[in-house]
Amino acid sequence: MFIIWYYTFIEYRLSIRIEIQMPILMKEETYAQADLSASLNEAFKIKKSLATFIDLFAGIGGFHLAATSAGLKCVFASEIDEAAQNVYQRNFSIRPHGDITKINAESIPEHDLLCAGFPCQPFSIMGSRRGFEDARGTLFFDIARILHQKRPAAFILENVKQLVTADRGRVMSKILEMLDGMGYDVDYRILNALDYGLPQKRERVLIVGRMDGLGGFSWPEAKKTGKLLSEILERNPDQRHYASAYIRQARQNAHRAEIRPAIWHENKGGNISSHPFSCALRAGASHNYLLVDGERRLTPREMFRLQGFPDSFVLHEKDGQCRKQAGNAVPVPMVEGVIRELINV
Repeated sequence: MFIIWYYTFIEYRLSIRIEIQMPILMKEETYAQADLSASLNEAFKIKKSLATFIDLFAGIGGFHLAATSAGLKCVFASEIDEAAQNVYQRNFSIRPHGDITKINAESIPEHDLLCAGFPCQPFSIMGSRRGFEDARGTLFFDIARILHQKRPAAFILENVKQLVTADRGRVMSKILEMLDGMGYDVDYRILNALDYGLPQKRERVLIVGRMDGLGGFSWPEAKKTGKLLSEILERNPDQRHYASAYIRQARQNAHRAEIRPAIWHENKGGNISSHPFSCALRAGASHNYLLVDGERRLTPREMFRLQGFPDSFVLHEKDGQCRKQAGNAVPVPMVEGVIRELINV
């Protein structure tokens, strides 16, 4: 009885919130059928250069690093987590605003590019995969209401690759329908950080759009060479990063690596494999699911190097926060490559 009541409540809460925030979005007619001004749409067909961006669900600033490296200026950021806000402010001298659901879209500065790595838990293979039924899944609608209100020339969104297949593809189909209905030419692709110079297998879906069309846009080509794992690893890591003698012995008994250095990965089924790169960093994973040569955990600096952050980036003081923040970050070179292509359209 409780389960039936719970799901009824969730559906009711989502329907009320969506109707309040996005009155056009979730009705039978889509944005494509809404009464948008033809003259306004025609104005946006003129090719517009990208100079400014906003950073939503900003985390500690992976999108910020990528966009500023591509020559853009940040005019607004939003991040709900206070520890991430502190790191963002230390590195960029910008204090992100808090909960995006409480921010009036009209108060956000005008901008050319909207960047958002919206929460992935509703779609992640490690999460419940309940998609829009999960309250966090509805945070996409906050992106949509800002796009609808501010109408930036372009956007770039990032999420786990499972977004593409969530609810048998219906979640992605609805997202693309909404974005297309607002007048954007939209495309998406699953990219892997391994192909963009980082020794980390991290597959993410990138969704891009431009109001003036994507003619001339192409996804950045994979790099033939990149940083080796040996270039990422620290030479003399602190002893606190080493696993217990019991864990190390258990790993050695279960697996033999053919290469060194290597990252040993233990999956949910307890199977161990080793690679000359890291499997995807995860914010909430067990401490020992990734071990360097089966012996020690990655240091905070190593994790951020795997995401393409420079060594000059100031990290949080606590290892636990660093694990969380690195696991939630975007691979900077991969995102920067896509942003540069958007700029050059």
